[in-house]
Amino acid sequence: MNDQALNKAKLLDQSDVLATYRQEFEMPNDVKGNPLVYLCGNSLGLQPKQTKKFISDELEHWAKWGVEGHTQGHNAWLPYHELLTHQMAKIVGGQDQEVVVMNTLTVNLHLMMVSFYRPTGQRHKIIIEADAFPSDRYAVESQIKFHGYDPNQSLLLWKPDPETGLCQMASLKALMEQHKDSVALIMLGNSNYYSGQVYPIGAITELGHHYGAKVGFNLAHGAGNIICDLHDNNVDFGVWCTYKYLNSGPGSLGGVFVHKRHAKAHDLPRFTGWWGHDKVTRFKMRDAFEPIEGAEGWQLSNPPILSMAAIRASLDIFDRATMKAIRDKSVQLTAYLAELLTNLNTDKIKIMTPLDPGQRGAQLSLQIKDSDRSLHDALTDLGVVSDWREPDVIRVAPAPLYNSYQDVYNFVQRLNQCL
Repeated sequence: MNDQALNKAKLLDQSDVLATYRQEFEMPNDVKGNPLVYLCGNSLGLQPKQTKKFISDELEHWAKWGVEGHTQGHNAWLPYHELLTHQMAKIVGGQDQEVVVMNTLTVNLHLMMVSFYRPTGQRHKIIIEADAFPSDRYAVESQIKFHGYDPNQSLLLWKPDPETGLCQMASLKALMEQHKDSVALIMLGNSNYYSGQVYPIGAITELGHHYGAKVGFNLAHGAGNIICDLHDNNVDFGVWCTYKYLNSGPGSLGGVFVHKRHAKAHDLPRFTGWWGHDKVTRFKMRDAFEPIEGAEGWQLSNPPILSMAAIRASLDIFDRATMKAIRDKSVQLTAYLAELLTNLNTDKIKIMTPLDPGQRGAQLSLQIKDSDRSLHDALTDLGVVSDWREPDVIRVAPAPLYNSYQDVYNFVQRLNQCL
């Protein structure tokens, strides 16, 4: 590391069109008050400073109106979730009718599989990536068992190349061709949590539909990170959380996308609740369930307003910054990070995430040779907040809204010190 690299970081920060957004976030310090190098937005995004006001407004609303707050005052609670719809739809590339904020991630995944995994004696298999996040695998296996099938027979794994650790489209095509008449659903985490590889949503969807399968994506690491274009890519469904790149706070609500071609499929099996009932007759307490057209028809319960207020605080920032600018900076940030890592000229670290920007998001996964986690712990002691994943990967994710090029420089400088 040298002054030239530091000067480059400062110049890049000076020309960064998103640089001012850093001031809109709470930046954490260590116990001595020194600023941390926070590169863990892929696990928990930082808190927007305006989140307190958005939540406080709803607390005051509750104090002033009580139960009447559902229909009275500014931003009445009854239609509150609709305040998030348009901005969230822009983030994932959906139409307003196709998107709703509700529940949490794995709950939504189950609800979508209730509707879009309809196994038959011939077509009962689900494809997931071999190194999917464990929760995805648990959910998929439990759905298979619920329908009376054996995961050993009905769960197919898209395995990464043993040399690169990355999944190849050629192997997915071969898997589909081998099991073409028996695959009911392809369900992938579009941005792999471990490798950081981004899968081509459009190509995978087209492949699945060609063989008669439904296609859904877990966008936990995609929403707010990459350009998803769910509608144009013709995806059947998508689910995501909002506490990673979308900065809504720990355990906050998730989102759902259901393509508009399913909007009026009222005969599609689903688990139902009163908040998915037609809004005009919802409070008439009628016996027959009449689903709302579109994604809202999958809602179960009235939403938690305080959590939604935190999401609104973050979506306001995304709306002003725009996903295009966020994605553009992300490409440049990770390219600068890759450049600095390469210049370290060490065989101790391998970047396993694709260097092609089209195949990665904000995360670079660093595979550590002969690792026992000691390198990650040493970085932590030097004030770096990153993420360790067994057996040998440090995940580093500079988030474009609040991370600077100098953050990236500081990380690599401290990494070099540890090495």
